[in-house]
Amino acid sequence: MPALACVDAAVPPPGYGFAWGGALPAPGAFPGGAPTTAGGATSDWTSPWSTDHSAALYRINGWGAPYFCVNAAGDIAVRPHGTATLPHQEIDLMKVVKKASDPKSAGGLGLRLPLLVRLPDVLKHRLQSLHAAFDFAIRSNGYGSRYQGVYPVKCNQDRYIVEDIVEFGSPFGFGLEAGSKAELLLAMNCLTRARPEAFLICNGYKDEEYIALALVARSMDLNTVIVLEQEEELDTVVETSHRLGVRPVIGLRAKLRTKHSGHFGSTSGEKGKFGLTTTQILSVAQKLQRLEMLDCLQLLHFHIGSQIPSTTLLADGVGEAAQIYCELARLGAAMRVIDIGGGLGIDYDGSHSCGSDMSVGYGLEEYAGAVVRAVMSACDRKHVRHPIICSESGRALVSHHSVLIFEAVSSSTTKAEPLPSIGSNLAYFLDELADDARSDYHNLMAAALDGEYETSALYADQLKRRCIDHFKDGVLGLEHLAAVDGLCDLVSKELGVADPVKTYHVNLSLFTSMPDFWAIGQLFPIVPIHRLDQRPAVKGILSDLTCDSDGKIDRFIGAQSSLPLHELGGGDGLGGGYYLGMFLGGAYQEALGGLHNLFGGPSVVRVSQADGSHCFAVTLAVPGPSCADVLRAMQHEPEVMFEALKHRAAECAAGDAVPGALALAFHSMPYLVCAATAAGVSASDGEGMDGMSSDSDGCAGCGEEEDEEWEFMRCLHV
Repeated sequence: MPALACVDAAVPPPGYGFAWGGALPAPGAFPGGAPTTAGGATSDWTSPWSTDHSAALYRINGWGAPYFCVNAAGDIAVRPHGTATLPHQEIDLMKVVKKASDPKSAGGLGLRLPLLVRLPDVLKHRLQSLHAAFDFAIRSNGYGSRYQGVYPVKCNQDRYIVEDIVEFGSPFGFGLEAGSKAELLLAMNCLTRARPEAFLICNGYKDEEYIALALVARSMDLNTVIVLEQEEELDTVVETSHRLGVRPVIGLRAKLRTKHSGHFGSTSGEKGKFGLTTTQILSVAQKLQRLEMLDCLQLLHFHIGSQIPSTTLLADGVGEAAQIYCELARLGAAMRVIDIGGGLGIDYDGSHSCGSDMSVGYGLEEYAGAVVRAVMSACDRKHVRHPIICSESGRALVSHHSVLIFEAVSSSTTKAEPLPSIGSNLAYFLDELADDARSDYHNLMAAALDGEYETSALYADQLKRRCIDHFKDGVLGLEHLAAVDGLCDLVSKELGVADPVKTYHVNLSLFTSMPDFWAIGQLFPIVPIHRLDQRPAVKGILSDLTCDSDGKIDRFIGAQSSLPLHELGGGDGLGGGYYLGMFLGGAYQEALGGLHNLFGGPSVVRVSQADGSHCFAVTLAVPGPSCADVLRAMQHEPEVMFEALKHRAAECAAGDAVPGALALAFHSMPYLVCAATAAGVSASDGEGMDGMSSDSDGCAGCGEEEDEEWEFMRCLHV
């Protein structure tokens, strides 16, 4: 321990001025061991770093295929058409960030980060791939019907996503599933542009208004099916249908015995939240027969659970449900559709395994094949006509098409740092310790010089805890405690037990943009979207902007407690910014995100593949919610607040610039204006505007007359 050998030779200082000049050695590229590939084997990282090393390190070829890769520039690129994407069609995400964040005067969009990039080409390819997988399974097995899916809008109710799915799915009769009255209205409107046979599946708890609305949809020639979640809903359906004169099409949700373990399996099985037991199913069928409405019963629905891990479990559940379907057909119901619900999983960690909630051990083709064979087997045994197979695959459809991009604004570490004023004066302060603490200190030095590392670590911990107690009692001064902390950190560093992990502070709200990480421990792939041709030299965790200790990401795919990152300040082309992307988050995160600390959602761009130098076109750009927007969402009145604050500023003679500063604050996004984008934002702020333009356009004339200020606030309300 050469760094410790000189401590006892320190010279007492004339006062409390420190002068320690001994800098600690820099950590290695990957403290704690070499990184591993997706398969768990240690790779040869001693050779010159390449983009292939980064792809293996971050498992991009596992979770990202076939849509994401690392290009020759070291950036994450999008393959919008999957494996059919040509090299000139790849979309560089760093170019998208530059286009979005550059000022309008420089040809950009003037948006602030965080930024949500939506990729409709990927969404289209996912839908086509799902249908192609079922089509192949149907043809190869000689199945006697077809596949006709629906999208559960709860996964992401964004208007453009739902409209895209209806448009892209039109050739296949793809429909929508709703679980509330608001979602039903949304689905009804979108399906007016779909093919007539597209299903409108009505799930969820229902009252008379919900059922009446569903029957109105049926009267509008929408292919609406009311799925009974509870037995008592049948009475409301019958009464309402008689009152409106609309004959319903009814489905049943069966509560299966099959379930899978893990978090997502808790929604299935006999104790699941929704569904009818076998006794209740028989009761409903018998009641419909008495009412001469058994022909209305046409669909069986079930849900094994989200993120089904294996095709073995899938086939078991589908086989059980198919038997119920056949029995209902035997009882005289006009059965024609089996709705297998959701559960088609995605590979979040790239392991292609069925041992956790973060991955699945199959692809689209295996999934479709297992479903088709299980249904076909049950129906053939009972001599029942093969039904239309419907699925409600939301997560698998929309997860890949959305990328959340955010910036790291600073970093901090707990590792031992050179103390600018201790150095040769360290021993002076240590000798002023109380007897018991000084004894610990001398024992520590003796063990360190003898090379007894484990004993040294014990004495260092004991010394630190004892001195903290003395500091709390007022026995030690701040300088003494700093000297002890510096010594103990140095010991930890020399022993190799110091925590080398840096905390990267990111311009993001975890609770708004990644609520599933905080709520259920869902892991998403998080990767730097550039500099992937450089070796990452830091192990880091991510801390968000919120004033909440839970606002950090310290668990990553591959069972890792840190993420390999690059040092800040070595950016390329965006003012030194360091940009990371969260992938596979297109399902649920936007719908579930809240307004913790009043951080709103990100800015959004819709990016499609196009011919041209950048290979893409931004077809939609929406600035993130301003401070006024998020305040209004919580029932505050920004216009009234602005007037009250302006009046208070006048009373306090705070200056003529205050009203403009207040207006700008209301107009801005709650997120930080980082150094990398500040120039772009400032440039945009100087442009002419009309109060209705985007957040990053700024507030021209904010310090001018009161009428203009008020008009500005009035436009915010509009």
